[in-house]
Amino acid sequence: MKNGLITLIILVLLSVEVYGQKSGASQSAAQANNPLANMTAINFHNYYIPRLTDAPKDAYLNNSWVRFAKPIAEGKWLLRVSAPLNTTGIPDPVDGSVNSINGLGDVNAFMSYNFVSKPTATVGIGPNITAPTATETALGTGKWQGGFAMVAFIAKSAVFQFGGLVTWQASFAGDSNRPGTNVAAIQPFYFWQLGKGAYIRGAPIWAFDFKNDAFSVPLGLGVGKVVKVENTVFNLFIEPQYSMIHAGTQPQFQLFTGINLQFMGN
Repeated sequence: MKNGLITLIILVLLSVEVYGQKSGASQSAAQANNPLANMTAINFHNYYIPRLTDAPKDAYLNNSWVRFAKPIAEGKWLLRVSAPLNTTGIPDPVDGSVNSINGLGDVNAFMSYNFVSKPTATVGIGPNITAPTATETALGTGKWQGGFAMVAFIAKSAVFQFGGLVTWQASFAGDSNRPGTNVAAIQPFYFWQLGKGAYIRGAPIWAFDFKNDAFSVPLGLGVGKVVKVENTVFNLFIEPQYSMIHAGTQPQFQLFTGINLQFMGN
């Protein structure tokens, strides 16, 4: 994990030089963080969570996500599929040693209908479903979950863009021995372009677990860099997040890093 973060930071720094050698990056910067952009995209995201609330001192999580997005019907619809690769570190109550559990989590997908689709504003809503694909009990819910997702991205300014993603889902089938779920998430995002592809960013996820009366409301502030190479837009970022309000076992501090790829003309 640490080596991966170091590599990411080096790539971000090196991209400062690459940017100056490639044309068209400035036109792509404002749309590089648009989750509803009319482009095929692959995202590699990672949340390193070294500190949890209401949990043993040495407990930790590491959640990696591979996301694939594909516009359909000339961009009127967008399909996004997200597969998590999770690690949990749980201290042994007897000797204090940390036991790690690794594997695939529950795969999620949503289909968004973009009823507003303009260069300056994109708004979509559609069904949201999560399948119980976790390879270990601790890494998933054991339940089929369904609900909705609504997302908006406003880019009227070439300097400042903002928007948000709202999701809700509840269990409707699955392992009868596992507890049901009823969860929602609000993800505001905001981006301030600094020029030459560099930007300041924030995209924390405010999570609400209604079944367990647990929630987490983090704030995030990080930096990113957009690099356009021919028909591919690379977006690299690093963003520390800290939970200001929380209840239950939730991330207290986490480091959000990622590499997004958008393929123009696809």
